[in-house]
Amino acid sequence: MRIYPECIVCLFRLALRTSELVTADERLQREILKQLAGEIAELPEAAVPIELGRRIQELVHELTGVADPYREIKRRYNDLALGLYPRLQELVTAADDPLLMAIRLAIAGNVIDFAVGTEFDLGQAVAESLEWELSLSDYEPFRERLAAANEILYLGDNAGEIVFDKLLVEELLRRGKRVTYVVRGGPAINDATLEDAHYVGLDKAVEVITPGVALPGVMLRYASPEFIARFRAADLVISKGQGNFEGLSDEPGPLLFLLKAKCTPIAHELGVEPGALVLRVALAFELGRIG
Repeated sequence: MRIYPECIVCLFRLALRTSELVTADERLQREILKQLAGEIAELPEAAVPIELGRRIQELVHELTGVADPYREIKRRYNDLALGLYPRLQELVTAADDPLLMAIRLAIAGNVIDFAVGTEFDLGQAVAESLEWELSLSDYEPFRERLAAANEILYLGDNAGEIVFDKLLVEELLRRGKRVTYVVRGGPAINDATLEDAHYVGLDKAVEVITPGVALPGVMLRYASPEFIARFRAADLVISKGQGNFEGLSDEPGPLLFLLKAKCTPIAHELGVEPGALVLRVALAFELGRIG
């Protein structure tokens, strides 16, 4: 996915929010924005938004010494999501179609994203998301692909959200699938890391790995050879969130995208309205060219 002009505005807002988390020094805040502006001016046309998201994190670290500005926020939203978890499990168990309910909850959890907004009432946001219909749903093609799949690679997104992913992971395990869960290789905005996966207990259910890089989304050009091998060997890759979509939307593979389209560029790429809930099988996979 390319960088739209709107993405540049969003990246500046992200840089300011991130710098404000760690310093009240306006001189430092301006310097972070100034250096970001210089790098944006030199961007190649093929750049992807998450590459700049990574650079923002690096600039904040270089200029303030703080490596993980969102650490406390991530812990808070992990706790909030864990508090909702027993009730969410009940919803899956009681549903006529537990798999579909687990998918809807996983997508609902994608509201947790400080790259595009500020804090909010998590319980209320999830309840509202469950009232909406999926605007783009490839559920039946997904079920067909899932039936034939054994090895599933699940690409996580944000802290807190990974508790919602855990519900879908558990449903996949109940169906006899082998699932490997992927988190970021280091701090990347409010995205989940190995620390978050251990905190919410995902590592007790499945193997948890990283692509080997602290990038707010998966891009194979930056990933380790070991991760690329796992990606290529998977029968199905579940890609959660906007960051992973940005990095993989043009990548061939057995991909399923689960996300809320929280900004106009992502909505445009998917052909939906902003705010839409999306379950999208990648075109190459859907047409049978992959696998």
